Amino acid sequence: MEDCRVTECTRCPALVDSRSRIVNGTGPADADLLFVGEGPGANEDEEGEPFVGRSGSVLDDALRNAGLDRSDVRITNCVRCRPPENRDPTGEELENCRVYLEREIEAVDPEVVVTLGKVPSEHLLERSVAVTDEAGSLEEVRLGDTPRRVLLCVHPAATLYDRSQAETFEDAVRRAAELAGVTESEGGQSRLDGF
Repeated sequence: MEDCRVTECTRCPALVDSRSRIVNGTGPADADLLFVGEGPGANEDEEGEPFVGRSGSVLDDALRNAGLDRSDVRITNCVRCRPPENRDPTGEELENCRVYLEREIEAVDPEVVVTLGKVPSEHLLERSVAVTDEAGSLEEVRLGDTPRRVLLCVHPAATLYDRSQAETFEDAVRRAAELAGVTESEGGQSRLDGF
């Protein structure tokens, strides 16, 4: 997985100026589930790991409710540097970082890629997405040279501002786990059973 780590990059001057570090994906190099957010926020920039703030706690809870642990999945972002004032990454910034994301997806080769929010959903599907209406839907898209199953999901932060999104979020994470075959509901053995 070392070849997926970005250690130096100066493609986006505004992001270079606003970051304190490059935040690479974390989790197993061969995870069946790969979660993709938009980019690091303040906590992630500080700690060097994706989804470690309040949104990370929401994601951790949803994973636990689906019978998984954070260490069972891979978590990454569309861009690896914090945008100033936590703004959305620009189209140019997303494109500048796309090669890193595609390289990581190719290396991990997950059963299911889960987009966390509007930005990664639109970036990977290359179309406009009404994420609250489309959450839980599965699409097959070509990422790099390979067709991939992409499950759309609301951002975990959406559940903090709109409690009605909590069930939508939990259902999507549960569905992703089932599609990847990492829960008992698929008739297979849960990955946690071996421990």
